[in-house]
Formats: sequence, C-alpha cells, structure tokens
Amino acid sequence: MDDPLEELKRAAAERAVDEYVESGMVVGLGTGSTAAHAVRRIGALISAGELEDVRGVPTSARIAALAREEGIPLVTLSEARPLFTIDGADEIGPGLALIKGRGGALLREKIVASACDGLVVIADETKLVESLGVGSLPVEIEPFGYEITLEDLSSLGCEPTLRLQGAGSQTGDANHPFVTDGNHYTADCLFPGGIPDPAALEEDIKSIPGALECGLFVGLARAAVVARGGAETEILPASPG
Repeated sequence: MDDPLEELKRAAAERAVDEYVESGMVVGLGTGSTAAHAVRRIGALISAGELEDVRGVPTSARIAALAREEGIPLVTLSEARPLFTIDGADEIGPGLALIKGRGGALLREKIVASACDGLVVIADETKLVESLGVGSLPVEIEPFGYEITLEDLSSLGCEPTLRLQGAGSQTGDANHPFVTDGNHYTADCLFPGGIPDPAALEEDIKSIPGALECGLFVGLARAAVVARGGAETEILPASPG
C-alpha cells in the first residue's frame, strides 16, 4: 500500500498540473518529492497527447534528469522565461509566505521562481503553519569563510547548523558538508521563537556577505494547491497576511 502522505503529495501535484499547465507553456520545475509528482504528471499528459509543446526549466540536476526520463523538453532561462513554477514547500504560512529549500536546491529554486510570474505551490496539509519557523530555515552559503557566516547568522537569533552529507552519502564521508548543485554549503537555521516577520528576516540574512540566499519565499506564491485527508484538494489564493 502506498504511503498516505505520498498520496496527498501526488494529489496536490496532479491537481496543480491539471489546473494550470496548458499546451505551449514554459513551466518552472521545482525540486523535491512533491514536485517530482508534478513532473511525472506533465510527462504522462505529454505522452498521452493531452499536452503539446510544453517545456520545462528545471531547478536542479536531479529534477532535470527526471524530466528527461518523462519526455519533457528542457530549456534554460536564457532561452525562455517560465510563466510560473510548480514547486513544493517545507512550510506555508499566512499570505502564502513560504519556507523552502530543505531539499537542497534553494538558490536555483529562488532564481527560477523570481524569473516568472510566481509560484504555484503544491503540498500536503501538514505543511500549513500558523507562523513560519516551525522547523529550520535553510540558508545557502559560500564555502569560503563559512564559519564566520555561521557566526553572523547566529547574531540574528537563530541556531545555525552546517548541513552534512549524512548517512548514505555517495562521497563515502557522512561528515562532509552537503554541497548544492552550485557548489555551495547550506546552513539550517532554527529560530526558537519562530519567524514573525519573514520579509524583514530575509533582508537581514541577505545583508550577510557569505549568505547567498535564504529559504524565505515572500510574495512569490500566487496560489497553493493543498491536499487534505482523503486526497481532497483545495486551492488557496495568495492574500495579504
């Protein structure tokens, strides 16, 4: 039997594709397990002849590989701008402010999302939070001088931890820093008091020289497709929050 949570992710992804993707579109393809369901749905509709001339802009090497497997033609941002990006989220807060990037493709996800008219977020109901900061906030950082960057991040009231490869690492060293597709490190920052003002925190983090980008996506989501129990889905529009 399939994992019930995975079924919710699939339901949200398929509803988003069916609602928003049309023939002739260029679509940003997010990274992560939920976004992978959207890629598979687009591929299936292309294969069935229900979508034509749809091209994707991938946000990571692994999602690019999956898209090719599914028969989705790929383009770069220099070749075409996506109308929108379909992507998952780690946390969805008021006004569709988001935390993203725990999957390791933070900077590229932000670049693609900022290059189009916004994000269509896909998620299961467990991602909805009353205030952001329930879990860690990822920050993509420059490896050079990363120790200083961690210190500077901690001055903002968080507990930063350098992300490691972990068990099962292909490098053979679980204690080696996790490296993004852009050859950067990631700091996972836990804010004990939560994140009451995501927009202000984003500015503070990006004022740190070694902090390249953070996982706060504020004002970028145009809608969220959320799957609840029974795989029922609803669309939440962006609104001030």
